[in-house]
Amino acid sequence: MWKFDNPVKIKFGNGSICTLPEIIGDRPYCLVTYNEPYFDQLTAQLVDIAGAPQSIINDVSPNPDFVPLRKSAETFSNLATEDTVIVALGGGSVIDTAKVLASSKNGFGAVQHYLETGQDEDQLANYPIIAVPTTAGTGSEVTHWATVWDVQSQKKYSLARPCLYPEHAVIDPELTIGLPKDLTITTALDALSHSLESIWNHNGNAVSANHAVFAATEMMANLPLLVNDLKNIELRTRVAMASLFAGLAFSNTKTALAHSVSYPITLKYNVVHGLACSFSLPMIMASVIGENETCDKNLKRIFGDDLGAGSRKLDQFLNDLGVSTRAANYGVQQEEWTELLTSALAGERGKNFIGSQKRVLETLTI
Repeated sequence: MWKFDNPVKIKFGNGSICTLPEIIGDRPYCLVTYNEPYFDQLTAQLVDIAGAPQSIINDVSPNPDFVPLRKSAETFSNLATEDTVIVALGGGSVIDTAKVLASSKNGFGAVQHYLETGQDEDQLANYPIIAVPTTAGTGSEVTHWATVWDVQSQKKYSLARPCLYPEHAVIDPELTIGLPKDLTITTALDALSHSLESIWNHNGNAVSANHAVFAATEMMANLPLLVNDLKNIELRTRVAMASLFAGLAFSNTKTALAHSVSYPITLKYNVVHGLACSFSLPMIMASVIGENETCDKNLKRIFGDDLGAGSRKLDQFLNDLGVSTRAANYGVQQEEWTELLTSALAGERGKNFIGSQKRVLETLTI
């Protein structure tokens, strides 16, 4: 017996940003975005079609951290009214920040308390979110959790609440057309990790598997073409679709080992999230072959019948994008890499992984 749930209403297609006025309706909205020239232009476009926002929070930083979130939550709490809706216009950091703000009733204190203790969720707010991703990779527009960082304490938290599913996700591939090559690659690899990790996952089901197979197949076919033709809207659309379906897949399964081991690597070595959670995928795939019949069948739909060759194909795919699959190239030495993998397997996300510690360590590369 299995189930699949996702309540997000999705609009997908070029120009779909123009549907925001009808989605917002007559509600006051808080715009959460980046403080960059491109997003200043998007803000002006949104104001032109939907009217002025109640407030703008544009001090979002990569890997949303306790310190800036505290300031943003205070600003939001002072201006929001009961009927405020949050419009998150940006990448994963923007959407994750929006989810923190959506939980903020009187500043960041109650959110921090909930993250650190898991208690007193009734003290959090429940503002609705409209997510408008401008990258193809995060999947946060169709999930109900946000990654929150406490860099000072070297900790990572997941803010997970069913009410944090955005009420709408508006995916407009045209918004990704200006992404530079490096960001195009790293965000897309995050989505590839979402798709594969939802396959070798105890929480997988028939629907998530179909979404994941489609996402991984499309991403591996189109990303190498896109990095050499960044203005190609058809390729942008196909990569955005792959990212969306990867998000739908892991919205039900959560991630697994590759994400679990990525967080300390990002914290300690400042490795960009998309790289930190993808460079270990070939090694992990090699370790899981033969562990689960359903997993093998789904991986064969992507890589063909020879899964050993498939893991090598995945390794070459990453190498061709300029991504090393060796932990040592990110600053991690062998003894530490073994310790990180062992710890990651014991973590919340690591426990979703259907493989074994023995097989992982047997296939360990450094």
